[in-house]
Amino acid sequence: MSSTSSDTPTRILQATLKLLEQPDAKLPTMSDIARASGVSRQAVYLHFPSRTEVLVAATRYQDQSNDVNAALAPSRTARSGTERLDAFVTAWGNYIPHIYGVARAILAVVDTDAEAAAAWNTRMADMREGCAAAVQALVDDGSLPERTDPEQATDLLWTLLSVRTWENLTQTCGWDQDCYIDTIRGLALAALAQDTGALTDVLAHTEGRA
Repeated sequence: MSSTSSDTPTRILQATLKLLEQPDAKLPTMSDIARASGVSRQAVYLHFPSRTEVLVAATRYQDQSNDVNAALAPSRTARSGTERLDAFVTAWGNYIPHIYGVARAILAVVDTDAEAAAAWNTRMADMREGCAAAVQALVDDGSLPERTDPEQATDLLWTLLSVRTWENLTQTCGWDQDCYIDTIRGLALAALAQDTGALTDVLAHTEGRA
């Protein structure tokens, strides 16, 4: 299969994502990626010197393909800290299902594969930046509760929005996506933006599931 050099990186990234999204996928080797891309193993290394780099690039290519910036635009243009927090939680929480197939394949081996762990840590660091920006917006307009450390607030938001939390609630516990979003939004707004009404909504959801 012929290809210009400018097409090759895209083909590699597309092939990597396709491998990762397969049911019960195992983390592909560079040889697997080369074979699926229709290029030599040397060509893969030419564009991506390590498997960590190709995995990071593939997840960022996935974000670009899914136009994650459009999804995050309401958060980035919010007029208040509370509005930014609400929009960010909604955007990221609804984005997780789109990346779960790839995330699941990487998460399955992060404890035993250093390259997978490095790629995943990079991805989560990117997401944490969004959490930190939402918390900073609360700090800027005085919405973050007094005596709440912004770093710890970021930790909490990052944990609430983790793929593992989404997986546990929707895949293991059987929550539907709307219930997940409403609950995480309510918890985040109640804990970080002093929105007691949001907490009431969360309790109502909990009672409804009892």
